[in-house]
Amino acid sequence: MRHLELLAPAKNLECGMAAVDHGADAVYTGASRFGARAAAGNSVADIAELCTYAHRFGVKVYVTVNTIVYEDELDDTQRLIWDLYRAGADAILVQDMGLLKMQLPKIALHASTQTDNRSAEKVNWLLEHGFERVVLARELAIDEIRAIHERLPQAELEVFVHGALCVSYSGVCYVSQHCFSRSANRGACAQFCRMKFDLIDASGNVIERQRYLLSMKDLSQIEHLEELAEAGATSFKIEGRLKDIAYVKNVVSAYSQKLNQLVRKYPQRYCRASLGKVEYAFEPSLKKTFNRGYTDYFARGRQQGIASFDTPKAMGEHVGHVKELRGNSFNVASTASFANGDGLCFINSDRELVGFRVNRAEGNRLFPLKMPEGLKPGMSLYRNNDEAFGKVLARQTAVRKVPLHMKLRLTSDGVELETAIVHGGEYVQRRVDHLQCEHQQAQKPQRENIVRQLTKLGSTPYTCSEVELDPAVEGLFIPSSLLADLRRRATDALMNPPLNLTDEPRTLPTPPERKQTLAWTPQYKRHSYLYNASNHLSKAFYEEEGLKGLDDAFEVKKPQPAEALLMQCRHCIRFSLGHCVKYGGTKPTWKEPLYLQLGDNRRFRLDFNCAECQMDLYAE
Repeated sequence: MRHLELLAPAKNLECGMAAVDHGADAVYTGASRFGARAAAGNSVADIAELCTYAHRFGVKVYVTVNTIVYEDELDDTQRLIWDLYRAGADAILVQDMGLLKMQLPKIALHASTQTDNRSAEKVNWLLEHGFERVVLARELAIDEIRAIHERLPQAELEVFVHGALCVSYSGVCYVSQHCFSRSANRGACAQFCRMKFDLIDASGNVIERQRYLLSMKDLSQIEHLEELAEAGATSFKIEGRLKDIAYVKNVVSAYSQKLNQLVRKYPQRYCRASLGKVEYAFEPSLKKTFNRGYTDYFARGRQQGIASFDTPKAMGEHVGHVKELRGNSFNVASTASFANGDGLCFINSDRELVGFRVNRAEGNRLFPLKMPEGLKPGMSLYRNNDEAFGKVLARQTAVRKVPLHMKLRLTSDGVELETAIVHGGEYVQRRVDHLQCEHQQAQKPQRENIVRQLTKLGSTPYTCSEVELDPAVEGLFIPSSLLADLRRRATDALMNPPLNLTDEPRTLPTPPERKQTLAWTPQYKRHSYLYNASNHLSKAFYEEEGLKGLDDAFEVKKPQPAEALLMQCRHCIRFSLGHCVKYGGTKPTWKEPLYLQLGDNRRFRLDFNCAECQMDLYAE
C-alpha cells in the first residue's frame, strides 16, 4: 500500500500547527538562515515545538536549508543542521552540494527543486549520492513524472500541486542577482518576473507594450491528484511559505479532502501518510484564496493560458459583471453574495488592474468607498478579498484526532492497559502500561465506569475508537482516580515519544565512477556557473564527479559574465502570442532576436531554443 503525503508550507509555528490541524501529512518550514525564502525564517526552538506537535499526528517536519552557501557560512550551516536534527526535524531540503562533504547528522536529505530536477538522469544521480527524495521541477508534465517513476520506482518523488509559479527553472535563475544584487539562490528573489516589459524586435519595433510577459498564473492540480499518484508521485506539495494562516487553512483543507476521496476510492492501493481524522467547520474554496488565476501549467503538455500578461496581482474569483452605474454606486449582475469590506477589482480599458473596497453592500447594489475610475457597464468583476469567508477562517475551523484502540487486561498483581494506533492495517504505535492494584470484586458490573474513565481524552489529540475489556476486569472495583492516572500515563507517553538521536555522523554512499562529464542540459556545458559552486566544498564535490576548473557560482563570480544566461524557461512568449509554427501558430513578421525591456531601458535578449522547446533569457 502506498502512502500519499500532502506537504504544506509553514511560514511560522502558528501556520505549521494549522497545517497539521487541517490535514497535512508533512509540513516544510524555514530555519533562521539558509532557506529559499529569506523572509520566512524560524528559530530552532519554534521548529522543535512544531516537531513535537506534528509528530503526535504522525506528521513529518522538513526544514529548508536550500540556498547556496558562501565560504564563511559553512561552519554555521553544519551547526544549524545538527541543531535541526536535535530539534526533531525529519529531513532537510538541500541545494548546495557542498553540504554532502560535511559531517552531517543521520537525517534524511531531500533534493530541493533548487537543484534543477527535470530528468531521470538527474534524479538517479541524486539518489546515488544519498538523497532519499527529489523535488521535481514544476514544469514537468504528468507523463514525464511517470517516465521518471518507471525508470526509478524506488525514488520518492515530490511534486508541486498548488501555489505560485517561477517562470524559470528553479535554481538556475540569476536575473534578480544580475539586476538587483538579490539572489534567488539565496532566498532573496526580487520578483523580476512580476515586472512590466516592452517586447521589442531587432529593428526596434514594439510588439507588446508594458505587459507582464513573464508573470505566470498560479498552479492548481487538485483535479490531477489521482493521475499524479498513478504516475508515481509520493508527495503533493503546496507552495506558500510566505502565505498567511488563512491561506494555509483553506488550501490544505481542500487538498486533504480531495486526497481522502482518492483513498476511499482505492482503499487497497493508497492510504494517507499520517494519522488521525479531521472534522472541518467550513467548506474550503480555492477560488477565495489568494490566486492570480489558476493553471495546471504543463501537466498535459504545452498549452495556452498559463500566463497572466495583464497583472501579476491576485484577481480572485469572478463574481459577475457591472450592470449599471448609479451615482456613487453600481449594480452587479451576479449570483454571488456581497458583504461590507469586500475587495473587488477589474481590468480597465488600458488593460490595467484597478481595485477598490466595498463600503456598503445592499444586495447586488454596491457602494465603494470611492467610485473607481474607468469602471464601465459590462466589465467583469473579480473578488480578491471575501470578507465573510475571511471571518469564517479567523475562527477555529478544524479539529484533528487520532483514534486509539484500548485493551484492559487482568494481570497477577493488577491490570495493564494496552493502547495502540492502527494505520493502514498495521500498528504504528503500541504501548502497555501497568497498574498495580488489588483484585477487589465490585458490587455491580464496572464496564460502564471503566470505559468512561479510559475514554476521557479531553484536550489530548486522541479519541477512542474501541475499548476492549477482559471479562474478569469488568467485575473489579478499580478507583476512578487510578484509571485516570493509567490513561494519562499512556497518552502522555504517546504524545511525547523520545527522540532516537545519535552523535554519529551520516555515512553517504559512494557513487559509481563517471565515464563522462556531468551536463544536465547543453547550457551547463557552456555556462558552468549553473552548477552553483559557491564554496570550496561544493567545488571539491564536483571535482570528484570529474568537473575540473568549474566556474564560481554566479553570485560570487567577479566580474559577472557578459551576455550571461539568466533564465531558462519552458514558458515561451512566442508560443503565448500565437507565433509558434511547431504548434500550429502563424509565422511572425518581426525580426529576431527579440528583447524584453524594463521601464528603465535595461534590455534582455530572448533566445528561442526550439530543439529543447525552451526560452532562454540573456543579459545584454
